[in-house]
Amino acid sequence: MSKDWSKLYKKYKGLWVALAEDELTVLGVGKTVKEAVTKAKQKSSQTPILTRMPETLDAFAGSL
Repeated sequence: MSKDWSKLYKKYKGLWVALAEDELTVLGVGKTVKEAVTKAKQKSSQTPILTRMPETLDAFAGSL
């Protein structure tokens, strides 16, 4: 089942986000991976899931 990250995208555009296992709870945010992980470790001992929210949502339709 896919997760709706639209609210996360709006709030954290262009930033690294460290998420809990549920893939919705934000544990840490930063301009760099290191910053996001450091903040996440302050909140939880679990290993976070890291993703970078894009600055823009662009559709791509390719062809050969």
